[in-house]
Amino acid sequence: MLSKKTKYGLKALIYIAKQQRAVPVLISDISANENIPKKFLETILLDLKKFGVLGSKKGKGGGYYLAKEPNAVTVASLIRILEGPIALLPCVSLNFYKKCDDCRDEQQCELNYFMAQVRDNTLTLLEGKSLADLARL
Repeated sequence: MLSKKTKYGLKALIYIAKQQRAVPVLISDISANENIPKKFLETILLDLKKFGVLGSKKGKGGGYYLAKEPNAVTVASLIRILEGPIALLPCVSLNFYKKCDDCRDEQQCELNYFMAQVRDNTLTLLEGKSLADLARL
């Protein structure tokens, strides 16, 4: 299940992607139009800026804008930024791997094998969709 942070982050990015390109969008506009608590949204947008998805402009006419083309940003990359691992178990994660404490042998673990398949199918879908697809641009 996606956290509220990830859900709100995706909603905010879709909103920004639908706006006029290169025109900064105010946090208050995103908050009001997408029903996202403003303080929480500020934190989310700062994270997205830190990872290079968003840029910002201060002062009059300021706000947040996409730093990358919407079709170049995969949903998988956004979920990793906002949520962390996509895999349901740490032992099958590609970017956040950790051996399970209770596992004797990953090569013989039926759960590991199945969860790797779940991860691969999920990644195929998430890497095949971009922010542009979500915003229907």
